[in-house]
Amino acid sequence: MHLPVWITPANIAIALIVMNFLAFAAFGIDKAKSRWGMWRTREDTLLLLAFFGGILGAYAGRSVFRHKTRKQPFNSQLFRIAVLQALAVLLGIGWLITRG
Repeated sequence: MHLPVWITPANIAIALIVMNFLAFAAFGIDKAKSRWGMWRTREDTLLLLAFFGGILGAYAGRSVFRHKTRKQPFNSQLFRIAVLQALAVLLGIGWLITRG
């Protein structure tokens, strides 16, 4: 199976950097909105940013801005996303190793 020509390690790295930056920024913006009493970012949006490659940015934003650190079930869902992505990376590495 051949991947499309535009799927390169560099493009994947760029996409992950962008998603992590967006997730980090979204946590900071949502924290600011909560302080100012403004309309907030939906938790689903924050979780989707984490799911689509921004898990490290989500955890960093959570820590730096001290935002949603005690919120359940949000934290459980974020943790599940992190575990799912770790398993996907391990499976991907295993696939690359076995294919030679």
